[in-house]
Amino acid sequence: MLTLHLVRHAPTAPNGERRYPHAHEDAPLSPAGEALARTLHLPLAALAFTSPARRARQTAALAGFPGALPTPALAEATFGVMAGHTWAQLEAAHGEAPRRWTDALADPHSPGGPPGGETGAAFHARLAAWLTTLPPAGEAVAFTHAGPLWGLLRLTVGLRAAAAPPGTVATLQRSGGDWWLTRLLPPP
Repeated sequence: MLTLHLVRHAPTAPNGERRYPHAHEDAPLSPAGEALARTLHLPLAALAFTSPARRARQTAALAGFPGALPTPALAEATFGVMAGHTWAQLEAAHGEAPRRWTDALADPHSPGGPPGGETGAAFHARLAAWLTTLPPAGEAVAFTHAGPLWGLLRLTVGLRAAAAPPGTVATLQRSGGDWWLTRLLPPP
């Protein structure tokens, strides 16, 4: 059996602003984020992966995983025209379109997504490909972002929505081809 802990990185300044990040934005953790990352209790013997983004790498290091393997598949979704904007700004500029874009991005079969960003199909395909690289047994931890955490939960257990603020840990178990969500912990 494989146990997989999915960790949304600890808070950053852009998280506090509640805006979508730019594709190459590499914001560090806020002081509160650094403090939160130090409180994460994860199995230190686990195989560890991290998004290449600084905020995920910092979370991993402060949680006790300085050697976590940078894994491009765990990067946040590319948001295209949504990047750099809050939801209120997007609605003011584009009306109902942002809701359609995010719904498409959340759909593993959708050819749509935000203009200039990833499609739902492409985003989920990279996450699904990463899942196939995991060992059949043992324990693994992946430091990632909100989008990949939600995408991986959808691909594994069919969960379509969950509150997952920065610092959330979702624990899954896989036996054979079946996945179970065993814990969804908000930040400490």
